[in-house]
Amino acid sequence: MKSSKKLTLYIFIALISGIVVGWLFPDIAVKFKPLGELFLRMVKMIIAPLIFATLTVGIAGHGDVKNLGKIGLKTIIYFEIATTIALILGLVMANILKPGAGFNIDLNTVSTAAVEQMQNVQSTRSLTQMLVDAVPVSVVDSMARGDLLQIVVFAIFFALAVCAVGPKARPVLEFLQSTCDVMFKFTEYVMKFAPIGVFGAISATIGQNGIGILKSYAKLIGITYLSLVVFVIIVLVVACKIIKVSFRGILKAIKDPALIAFTTASSEAALPKAMEQMEKFGVPKSIVSFVMPMGYTFNLDGSTLYLTLATLFCAQIAGINLSLEQQLMIMFTLMLTSKGIAGVPRVSLVILTGTLTGFNLPIVGVAVLLGIDQILDMGRTTVNLIGNCVATTVVAKWENDFDHNKMQRFLKSSK
Repeated sequence: MKSSKKLTLYIFIALISGIVVGWLFPDIAVKFKPLGELFLRMVKMIIAPLIFATLTVGIAGHGDVKNLGKIGLKTIIYFEIATTIALILGLVMANILKPGAGFNIDLNTVSTAAVEQMQNVQSTRSLTQMLVDAVPVSVVDSMARGDLLQIVVFAIFFALAVCAVGPKARPVLEFLQSTCDVMFKFTEYVMKFAPIGVFGAISATIGQNGIGILKSYAKLIGITYLSLVVFVIIVLVVACKIIKVSFRGILKAIKDPALIAFTTASSEAALPKAMEQMEKFGVPKSIVSFVMPMGYTFNLDGSTLYLTLATLFCAQIAGINLSLEQQLMIMFTLMLTSKGIAGVPRVSLVILTGTLTGFNLPIVGVAVLLGIDQILDMGRTTVNLIGNCVATTVVAKWENDFDHNKMQRFLKSSK
């Protein structure tokens, strides 16, 4: 059995084992949480050097400087279309299925202390401030904090400087190419620990929340996951049909990072492996290393859909009927506030709290969501990953730079 298939099998076994242990032995299961956290920390130490090296080599090593602005514009256009559809779909699904209607939890018994702390986190920024924040004061600080957008900005300017210097910068470029090779090998080593991390993360999640929470919140969980599936079908599958690239092939390529994203509810955990797989799938390194880090700031499809769905859920459980005009205003607000703060912990809940406060809606609904946020986050994080992988393919096809022969070889070799 090939190593990639072995990894998928081991991750799946870890997922099932984690659920069983978390269900049957919750007190023991919560003690496995450090295993998941250890794996996430191992992944985070890869991301900054990997993105910096791959993006610099992708731009400077292949002479794509002139096309960079064009690629950036196409990327932003696609991101805006995808996230706008996600926002609209969240509103439509919430109005049709009404996840908050008949919710049988006494809101007077729900503590909002944790949510009130989120109100102190700034979740709205002007476009000007977003642009200012995109430029790092210190790239070392950006790497330490894992700010992907700032790392991308620094790498772009660094690559432009390498191109401008010319032959004298060749040793720097060769060093970064070697760094790319080393970091991808490093990623392979870290991925060997993925099943252990997955087991620790999923067992602790089930052990901490209890399997019974799935029954209490079944309607909300079901509607959220159904909405995410509908988005995948009507946006991501259709996008792949339009560009004539197999969506099933993309899923096959990213099955391992998708499983990791689902079980750990962490986009960062899946990013290095996803970048490696999309390059093998036929997307040029320069596009992968530019689009995917940008996507985790501007193209969080699953999280964006969830925000509109969750906003209406919070209004519904409080018995508040929002007019169409109010819902559209909320959607336009989320169009801005859902971008640019991906590094904030529990980012979706922070943005949701700020939105509810801004429209004078009760925040008690966020406290209700807090109990199952990890379970909901597993689904939206997976869709975020798949959405960004599809985005790299769309941009590559748009640039006529997608390697179909490489894709066919990859799919044949992975059978």
